[in-house]
Amino acid sequence: MALSIRKGLLAPAFALAALAGCGGDSDPTQVRQTNYGKVEGVNDQANRILSWKGIPFARPPVGDLRWKAPVEPEPWSGRLASQEFGNACIQNGRIYGPGANNTYDETIADTLNTPVGSEDCLTLNIWRPDNGQQNLPVIFFIYGGSNISGYTADPVYDGANLAKAANAVVVTANYRVGVFGFFNLPQLKSGTDSASDSGNFALLDSIQALEFVQANIDEFGGDPGNVTVMGQSAGAINTWALLTSPLADGLMHKAIPLSGGISLASNLPAGSLPTLAPEATYELQGNALLNNLLVADGTVPDLASAPAWVASRTPEQIADYMRSKDAGTILGIVLGRLSAAGLGGSGPIPDGTVLPADPIAEIGAGNYPKMPILAGMTRDEGKLFAPFLTLFGGPPGMIISDADRFRLMMNFDPDAPTTLTNADILHPFYLPVDTPDTGYNARTALLGRIFMEANRDNVMNTVRSQQRNVWYYQFEWDEQPAPWSDIYGAAHAFDLPFVFGNFGPSLFSNAANSEANRPGREALSTAMIDSIAAFVRNGDPNHPGLGVSWAPWPAQLIFDASPTATTITTR
Repeated sequence: MALSIRKGLLAPAFALAALAGCGGDSDPTQVRQTNYGKVEGVNDQANRILSWKGIPFARPPVGDLRWKAPVEPEPWSGRLASQEFGNACIQNGRIYGPGANNTYDETIADTLNTPVGSEDCLTLNIWRPDNGQQNLPVIFFIYGGSNISGYTADPVYDGANLAKAANAVVVTANYRVGVFGFFNLPQLKSGTDSASDSGNFALLDSIQALEFVQANIDEFGGDPGNVTVMGQSAGAINTWALLTSPLADGLMHKAIPLSGGISLASNLPAGSLPTLAPEATYELQGNALLNNLLVADGTVPDLASAPAWVASRTPEQIADYMRSKDAGTILGIVLGRLSAAGLGGSGPIPDGTVLPADPIAEIGAGNYPKMPILAGMTRDEGKLFAPFLTLFGGPPGMIISDADRFRLMMNFDPDAPTTLTNADILHPFYLPVDTPDTGYNARTALLGRIFMEANRDNVMNTVRSQQRNVWYYQFEWDEQPAPWSDIYGAAHAFDLPFVFGNFGPSLFSNAANSEANRPGREALSTAMIDSIAAFVRNGDPNHPGLGVSWAPWPAQLIFDASPTATTITTR
């Protein structure tokens, strides 16, 4: 039965006496007992990190389980090899997602806008320091990607450095994205399973993974009574959604939402861009996908004929039809037809069951589990969304394709002289970048204000009306080599490498990380991780290394650094 772990499987796991210790084992493998069977991970003795990857927390959501709430996995016998990441969930390739090999590599440029990943993807990963300590705080991270892409095997999300530096257990879990993760089609609703009927499959995946944490994390040295959910971008939206979801009550005890909100247009000032769309929008999307699939496979001659054909079938027949379609075909329709109609997006559906119809109103009424919250954003959020500068009547911000931009960054040498300039990447309409009103800096700042800042202020002020223990940081580091310091600066997602302590090969690493900026960059990462460590342990991000006192919102802590040292201030 879907989502039954919490109700039926919360008994302590059977301990393996010889293997239950969480540190000091000379064996390079690490075996732990879960409620479904034994998992065999890796002891990285050189770095004193233990890890387990690709652990199933639900059955593959394929066939009859597509567009249903996750179902707990089948038990396995023997030891399950848990040394490699599981598949990314099926998605159209983007520069922010995996390539053909389920990781960051050169194939990303060749798989853009084509299906990558698999529907068999519901696995999680666990890291912890090899120090023998028990009852460590747990950090459960939810990746971003606009809720249409993303994957736990992204090198930025590797939890080893964060686990060691924060002395915590770090968990990352895949969840379904796009129309496989959030989908509202009336014919799929049985009327007997309110969770599945909500269409919030991605949120239910995260809830199922959190149920797994509750039932099993003590075997890995984690404290199930101290779980912090941290998410960035779409992951932050989903973190706020879980905070307000009745189904997640008791599964999380602190929250770290980075660069995301949970507001409907009705919650925001006119002209703002909400992070949450109404349920009706997702029903339009669901019907449009069904109708376009019928046209694409020749079942009906045109879109005008589709509603009559649909009306002549039972809901069960329509559900069977939708589940029979190839996942890649579905993604092709979303990308090729729905996106042009403004229906290609994805995100939590305020259905009134899994997610309140108006989460902000529920928070404002105090109808949520109050807990310490540490939110964050970057100063130049809008610079990662340069294609959306068309909203202001101008051209897209960049003149190169994502494939070309990916290759430019992948092959860029941050320590060598370059002839690359802003004009090679940005549209001349926005140059020079510092032109008042119309320049790239001004236009991306405007985008950031009406989008990320508007949603931030709405949810943070609403939460602050109910509790005092809510903090906020702004990330302002922009020491990349030229021209990337102008093109990205402190852009959306650029705080993630600092949060995880991962500056190795990844999407933006060559564009951002030079030897010249390494001392300040690494010092800033240490300060940020120390704040996360203090927060997950004590519910307060203050620590002596900040050098300043961090007051709750609406005060802001500014994380920044010169090439050689941190410059942490408040305002």
